[in-house]
Amino acid sequence: MTHFSSFQFDSITVDDQGKIVQRKNLTNQYYLEALADGVALAMVLVPDGSFLMGSPDTEEGYHSSQSPQHQVNISQFFMSRYPITKLQWQAVVALPKVARSLDPDCSNFTTDHNQPVEQVTWYDAVEFCQRLAQFTGKPYRLPSEAEWEYACRAQTQTPFHVGETITTEIANYSGVDWEYLGKVCSKGSYGSGPLGSDRRETTPVGSLKRYNDFGLGDMHGNVREWCADPWHRNYVNAPTDGRVWLENGDESKRVIRGGSWNRSPQKCRSAYRDRFDPNASLYDIGFRVVCQF
Repeated sequence: MTHFSSFQFDSITVDDQGKIVQRKNLTNQYYLEALADGVALAMVLVPDGSFLMGSPDTEEGYHSSQSPQHQVNISQFFMSRYPITKLQWQAVVALPKVARSLDPDCSNFTTDHNQPVEQVTWYDAVEFCQRLAQFTGKPYRLPSEAEWEYACRAQTQTPFHVGETITTEIANYSGVDWEYLGKVCSKGSYGSGPLGSDRRETTPVGSLKRYNDFGLGDMHGNVREWCADPWHRNYVNAPTDGRVWLENGDESKRVIRGGSWNRSPQKCRSAYRDRFDPNASLYDIGFRVVCQF
């Protein structure tokens, strides 16, 4: 039987310059899924609700793939509090194979076992979910794109769940300007927010101690995250119930969300979306899991 507990956490709101203007102490529910001796997965409640998915064309970093904005109704589910870590990955890799073999030491970064796993393909992430489901008897899977954005926003409609901008004290992204031929090709600041650091690697999950109003961490930056959906070039005819959008999708690309240590803040926004070959892996792409029961 699954044991549910409550946990407390702090969330913040920043002004358009990235200064903290509000702190909240909040409570949510979670359960721990034991994976191996001393290794567990914290699964946080994402409650029922509805939200406006996508971004307005006035938002800095807007792209037509993030429109049209549309209302989506979401049914309650649980999501891993952080991206899957290397330690959690290795514990599940040790479980019986379902459809494909997995490399226990696939990650490019090896400083800390609580860094998020990366260098995993979409098919690897699906295999992880299948092994975890087989082991626990619970329906673990990748989030739908709509579920991911709803979980990230946590009842906000600003570019980031913290507000109108973000800083590298809040999230792990590239906070410096990148130039090419004397011109800035990638901005390290967002809106009126400041430039920041560029760590050039993943950070241990939760190490920045910044959470949204659901208690989820590392939703902006650190690693980009696989979603279940095939790629659609915009939201025309998108479902409004939060399910995985399979119809007429490009199966040669799968959706990734959340930005990363190697990306600009514009690409860490709640509404930002991109795609990647599901057979390929990269040093800034990981994933988190959801469970609905």
